[in-house]
Amino acid sequence: MATQTRPVSQTRSFSTVFLIEMWERFGFYGMQVLMVTFMMKRLGFIDTKANLVWGAAAALIYATPAIGGWVGDKLLGTRRTMLMGAVILAVGYALLWVPSDHAVFTYAALGVIIVGNGFFKANSGNLVRKIYDGEDSKIDSAFTIYYMAVNIGSMISMTLTPWIRDVVATKYGDSMGWHTAFGVCSIGLMLGLANYLVMSRTLSHIGSPADDAPVNKKRLLAVMVAAIATVLGSILILQSETVAKWGVVVAGVGMFVVFAYMISISQKSERAGLIAALVLVVQTIFFFIFYQQMSTSLNLFAQRNVDLDFNLLGFHITWIPEQYQNLNSIWIVLLSPVLVFIYNSLGRIGKDPSVAAKFAWGFAAVAAGFFIYGIGAKWAVNGQVSSWIMVWGYGLYSLGELLVSGLGLAMIARYVPERMGGLMMGTYFVASGISQYLGSVVANYAHIPEGLTDPVQSLAIYTNLFNKLGFVGVGCTLVAVAVLPMMNRLSASHSDAATNHDPLPAVRSEEFNTP
Repeated sequence: MATQTRPVSQTRSFSTVFLIEMWERFGFYGMQVLMVTFMMKRLGFIDTKANLVWGAAAALIYATPAIGGWVGDKLLGTRRTMLMGAVILAVGYALLWVPSDHAVFTYAALGVIIVGNGFFKANSGNLVRKIYDGEDSKIDSAFTIYYMAVNIGSMISMTLTPWIRDVVATKYGDSMGWHTAFGVCSIGLMLGLANYLVMSRTLSHIGSPADDAPVNKKRLLAVMVAAIATVLGSILILQSETVAKWGVVVAGVGMFVVFAYMISISQKSERAGLIAALVLVVQTIFFFIFYQQMSTSLNLFAQRNVDLDFNLLGFHITWIPEQYQNLNSIWIVLLSPVLVFIYNSLGRIGKDPSVAAKFAWGFAAVAAGFFIYGIGAKWAVNGQVSSWIMVWGYGLYSLGELLVSGLGLAMIARYVPERMGGLMMGTYFVASGISQYLGSVVANYAHIPEGLTDPVQSLAIYTNLFNKLGFVGVGCTLVAVAVLPMMNRLSASHSDAATNHDPLPAVRSEEFNTP
């Protein structure tokens, strides 16, 4: 008598991916929140070098999922590649756990993290899509919950790792504090892997065709050789500012060449959508330049020029400077349901704003956020601004993120013909990576000269940058408004116009980080 296997519910399959994604983001953001200050306080980098090294690492972190998705789909299988990525990430965080303050060792650890992220990030999102394949009504809800995993993991780790660093440093020394905090990132991902192995049966029927075939050893060997080469290449890029700059130049030229190629081979009915996608990509590059300030200039601003004590509902709270980056996730969680409600309400009466209009509003919100940081200097006491300046600045900044980054990639996916989708998504990630590095270059305009310790002087340097970013945000808003008529015409002439779809939900760029 044949034994029948009980079918696995979509909810259980989704829960397996949800939990490992949550732990992976716990590890990543726990590392990110500390990295720039670690480079300055333990590796002895000046602020400009720390910003650029992290900018180069972030650029590679954003770009590699485009390749990882292809490896999962075509070579090794989506499930296998995601699992391999999680293991490699755990190793990368464990390397940061090692109490070494040698720069090249840190570069090697970041190189391993870059490779692991490339394998993991694209394929975890692809598994969610495959679980709900063909069920549009469910996939939107699934990705909303999936996006919450990103924020749950990041909120916990961005609060926890700076605190662990300080507690351990007090008892066992500064070096042990930093490396223990990084070690917690690895432990978190190990817990996620253990949970995944227990629940892996729920995903045995989900994946790409390569998942159902035996592992091709030659392909696996080729992928591992390429991964090692990527780690070595990352070390070279991270330790050489010249190599990093030329890499950005080549990537930028390549991005526009790819767009020109796609437009040249497209059919007449597809051309308008591709041009609209190019406009959105350029606008998104500008947004990510603002976004990169969170881990660079805003982080260092909190170190020097923010009063860390404030009161909330009668409670006295003292934050660690790096923890202010957590305000982004907190605001994203608070604002997302509000925007979803607004979009759905306007959509029911046929007045949902176009994505191009939301871009304009998003840039306006970002501009207002940076002006708040600048204006806050007027009420500074001894060079220290109130923590509430950070709270409200991050609130507007996060609203801009919801209106620009996630919606932009979602709309690009709609504008671009399906046969060009993979190439377009890859190009988008490269563009995002370029803007991460450019954001670090911009952050260096707030360089604090060595030996300058007076917070009044550093406040003037930081607020000068923030005010300039506010004016750039105003310029981006005006450009977004100016191209609105063109974008509306392109949408109207595009054969698969966005108006044929339901209103897009408010999402974070993380949700669409899959090719």
